[in-house]
Amino acid sequence: MTKRLILVAGNIGAGKTSITERLGERLGWKTGFESVADNPYLADFYADMTAWSFHLQIFFLGHRAEQHNVASARNGSAILDRSIYEDFYIFTRALRTTNAINERDYDAYRQVFELITSKLPAPDLLIYLKAPVEVILERIQARGREMEKGITADYLGLLDSFYEEWLQTFDLCPVLTIPSDSLDFVNKSQHLDIVIERINHTLAGKDEVVFPDV
Repeated sequence: MTKRLILVAGNIGAGKTSITERLGERLGWKTGFESVADNPYLADFYADMTAWSFHLQIFFLGHRAEQHNVASARNGSAILDRSIYEDFYIFTRALRTTNAINERDYDAYRQVFELITSKLPAPDLLIYLKAPVEVILERIQARGREMEKGITADYLGLLDSFYEEWLQTFDLCPVLTIPSDSLDFVNKSQHLDIVIERINHTLAGKDEVVFPDV
């Protein structure tokens, strides 16, 4: 089997961890997850975004660059929950738009980001999980993470608009868009089969999953 590097992208609460876990288990792929519990800056960031935004983004940049390189170098295919590219094109951009990071720090971050990503091996596939903001907000509220209590529909909408813009020009690899508000691994076991089938047919260009109404 050809070795693949798969990246999972999507808004907060879109279901990245769930699909990463299930595809990893089903296909025997190595998995990598976003650093949350062991992140030394996340709690401080949510308490004071302006003071800690630059520190947080630099931490994530280093974490994801290492994760990307390790996954690329190891034997066998790997799937990563969240891509390094979202750090800049989605989240750092949102921080700049909301003035949570100043222009000087934004420019410094961008230079480091561009240098690092220019040296990374290209992924083989980007899976983009898309869901309406109201669905994502309900999921975030339901999982009840203390650090996420301040996340608003307006902020999620801003991120969603940045995802749409980013993916219009993303060309490092094929993109498979999955409507994650329709994705139901628990009650519709065939959904995982459909996702895997589409993954196997998407490496030549952009594609989108459509789930049958069953």
